[in-house]
Amino acid sequence: MMSQNDTEVSEFLLWGFSEEPELQPFLFGVLLSMYLVTVCGNLLIILTMITDSHLHTPMYFFLSNLSFIDICLSSTIVPKMLVNIQTQRRVITYGGCLTQMYFFLLFGGLDDFLLAVMAYDRFVAICHPLHYMVNMNPWFCVLLVLGSWIISALHSLLHSLMVLRLSFCTHLEIPHFFCDLDQMVKLSSSDTFLNEIVTYFATGLLGFGPFTGIIYSYSKIFSSVHVISSVQGKYKAFSTCASHLSVVSLFYCTFLGVYLSSTASPNAHAVATASVMYTVLTPMLNPFIYSLRNKEMKKALRRFFSKEVIKLSFVLGQKRCL
Repeated sequence: MMSQNDTEVSEFLLWGFSEEPELQPFLFGVLLSMYLVTVCGNLLIILTMITDSHLHTPMYFFLSNLSFIDICLSSTIVPKMLVNIQTQRRVITYGGCLTQMYFFLLFGGLDDFLLAVMAYDRFVAICHPLHYMVNMNPWFCVLLVLGSWIISALHSLLHSLMVLRLSFCTHLEIPHFFCDLDQMVKLSSSDTFLNEIVTYFATGLLGFGPFTGIIYSYSKIFSSVHVISSVQGKYKAFSTCASHLSVVSLFYCTFLGVYLSSTASPNAHAVATASVMYTVLTPMLNPFIYSLRNKEMKKALRRFFSKEVIKLSFVLGQKRCL
């Protein structure tokens, strides 16, 4: 039976960070800087891969998609955070909350799937190098990315529909800086048993599935590298995986850190602060990891900037002549 206090809720309040006024300008500046670095860094990666023919390979095709998704993931959360801090009005509409939750689940799931796809790409490249161009042909690469989008979209839609069936009381406060699925389910006045079952099942299938694929791919990669006799050959094989391994470690370690902090500490503000690691910090660091630890990417970036400098010099020269 639904409580008499239940009604059709129209808005939520987001309480994710400190409410101390003196900290608000500092938080705004830090978050804005991180967001700008995230967008500019990932856009630079995408533009470099589009313009440089040397990077028209499956690995960099997947990386460009990962960069795009990182931009979308940050854009789903950070702009609303900045508005809330600047205006000191933490209200988000019910429809806006559901929309934010849907896209956060979509792009978070895509991150997970693409990391697994990139691990498979490295597995084929190292364990089956002679068949790499045949197995990882352009159509198959597009299908892998398209399949990731479809599965993630259906997964997000499922959770959104499950939340739509729930009832909420008025004047609800979400102890987070965005509309997190778990927090919304906890705030519901309805029976959430079915939602919890669906969440556990989806997390087990779509969360641990890609992670298992990554573990399997790298177990095979390590086995193949182990039989290589030369040290130079081992180093070359591992160097192609170093950036991806760093991103995978960062993604799963931050996610695990948030999970452990939520189970170990009842403090919702501590959990919200820990969530910044995988929602804001990880997308910001990914471009640096791939650009600083990848020789081909560093060469491509130098070529890209050289072209832009030449174009700029040409334009300035034309203006002087006029």
